[in-house]
Amino acid sequence: MTWDPSHYTRYAAERDRPFVELLARVPDLAPGRVVDLGCGPGHGLRWLQHRWPDAQVLGVDSSADMVRAAREGGSQAQVMDLRHWARADDAPVDLLVTTATLQWLPDHLDLLPELVARVRPGGVLAMTVPGNFTEPSHTLRRDLAARSPYAAHLEGVAVPGSHDPADYLRVLTAAGCEVDAWETTYLHVLDAAGEDPDPVFTWVSATGARPTLQALPDDLREEFAEEFRAALRDAYPRTDPGVVLPFRRVFAVARRQAAAEGIA
Repeated sequence: MTWDPSHYTRYAAERDRPFVELLARVPDLAPGRVVDLGCGPGHGLRWLQHRWPDAQVLGVDSSADMVRAAREGGSQAQVMDLRHWARADDAPVDLLVTTATLQWLPDHLDLLPELVARVRPGGVLAMTVPGNFTEPSHTLRRDLAARSPYAAHLEGVAVPGSHDPADYLRVLTAAGCEVDAWETTYLHVLDAAGEDPDPVFTWVSATGARPTLQALPDDLREEFAEEFRAALRDAYPRTDPGVVLPFRRVFAVARRQAAAEGIA
């Protein structure tokens, strides 16, 4: 599977907002090392560099295209699977950030203690994941993907998923952190100018629906896309402000307890 930085950034302001609001809840730090897991095209890296100009800020992403875009934007980034980074024998970090990435790992609750272990005592893990997987933007895709002739090509294709704030609170607390967990539902007004007849499809085809679309053969991909577009238009009708996409996101900021508080 490949990712398209230019497509992903079509709604950059809306996608960046949760990152900025996550950082606003990070307690005062003077980090020496900051890592953004799933850095994408590097927008978050620039926010991190702006807030902590003296820190070494590194992005990690499994997509070579995304890493290339981040580097072209002046950031340091490397291609690596998030799970490999979590298990690497490397120096701890002071701030570990991950946004809109963990939802692609079905076992990411089990991975969180490993991520905490990569954080220096007293340091912070800040995360956010989409929490909108019962919304039509996802359920319509799943229903359509289960039908013939598409289903034969989509078995085992990656689909995103996440948990409630209470689940992240429980797991991160058990990993030795003081945790602030919450959720926010944004009402994204897409395409107020009316230039895109299918703005929700534009949004989801860059993210949650992308693996599904890429897995289909060329002769079925456009057929699937047309059916999906029509279903999304019905589910998200155009209103006076534009097309409104409700988007729930789940957040957690976890500060690893210092050694004096019982964590070695």
